[in-house]
Amino acid sequence: MFLLQARHGTRAPTKKKMRELEALSLRLGILLQNAKEQKVSLQKLPSWLWGWKSPWEGKVKGGELISQGEEEMYNLGIRIRESFSQLFSEEYHPDVYPIKATQIPRASASAVAFGIGLFRGRGNLGPGHQRAFAVTSESRASDILLRFHDCCQNYKAFRKSQEPVADKLKKPVLEEITHALVKHYELNFTQQDTSSLWFLCKQEAALLNITDQACALFSPSEVSSLEWADDLEMFVLKGYGNSLNYRMGVPLLEDVIQSMEQAIKALEEEHAPGSYEKARLRFAHAETLVPFSCLLGLFLDRPEFELIQREQPLQLPPKPPQRRKWRGSIVAPFGGNNILVLYSCPANNASKYFVQVLHNEHPVPMPEKIGAPHLKHKYDAVCNVKMESSEHKSLFSKLLKMLRGLFLPSNDETLSNKVEL
Repeated sequence: MFLLQARHGTRAPTKKKMRELEALSLRLGILLQNAKEQKVSLQKLPSWLWGWKSPWEGKVKGGELISQGEEEMYNLGIRIRESFSQLFSEEYHPDVYPIKATQIPRASASAVAFGIGLFRGRGNLGPGHQRAFAVTSESRASDILLRFHDCCQNYKAFRKSQEPVADKLKKPVLEEITHALVKHYELNFTQQDTSSLWFLCKQEAALLNITDQACALFSPSEVSSLEWADDLEMFVLKGYGNSLNYRMGVPLLEDVIQSMEQAIKALEEEHAPGSYEKARLRFAHAETLVPFSCLLGLFLDRPEFELIQREQPLQLPPKPPQRRKWRGSIVAPFGGNNILVLYSCPANNASKYFVQVLHNEHPVPMPEKIGAPHLKHKYDAVCNVKMESSEHKSLFSKLLKMLRGLFLPSNDETLSNKVEL
């Protein structure tokens, strides 16, 4: 059994961010004009600043999957089929290889690009022998598997209350770097200017492969500090900063375990090939991937595992140059993904099953039963303060029982004698 949860591929800036970059263009013009009038030395100023316009100026819509993102997801589909050829050897059927995405177009477009790569050469459409495949979505108003953050009223209130906290954590970094920019370039930059220039740097690097304009304004140590500030924000608002951030993702964890249970049943009851599900392929957002990674206990040092078992908040990621595992560029990049593969061990007399976890296609060590304590929560109780029902209690007891011993103790254990389900 193969389970994929992926973030969409590289996208264009959202409409809000495009407006921010257009405002930055106007702001830079004002700063340069003021500098000329005050006869400030302009020799240190990079030439690209003069007359700079946002690459997305005039665009009305934003946030769509761009061609680079299409290629990322297409190539991911190809790599997945090559790496797990046994699992994807059967003829396509939507009940065997269901593909789901959120109703946000960049997620569904990512699912389509992935499917084209996964099933290429398997059909009769066009010179590439493509085939049609289904991508389904739930309503945005009720999608508690892939957009649980959108449906969770308590999380919305919590996030609103914590955004000023995240801003306060980032403020010293922006203050320090703004002061350095003003001193070096003799332009009256504000913290908002620094923030917008940093966003421009990230967009130019990720979408346009340009690193000698906005990014060149910052020293390597300043880039490290700005990345750390972004990581703090993600940690507080989406990650281990509060257990609510990931407890609301329990329906997705429940769904994953349920699919494994069904796969084990199909194997033990010797169901015919093509009659049961072999993969669940899901495409969503960073707000989905980050909480699910936390439920799996990823990016933790050993002492932190016990805290997460008790659902206690962790210490903030340490400031550079100290080492840290929590990095947004690794936790949830464009096209980032978590993969869980269920294996059976026919050589084992106990007939045990194990799960291998991969993050961004790389095996990662897993503590045993890391997700079990979170399964006691019910989505309504976590998100909407509703009473728990006995029916849900029995379901979660069943899931807890199944989870015992399910995860691999480490990624070093050989899987050569195990069978992919």
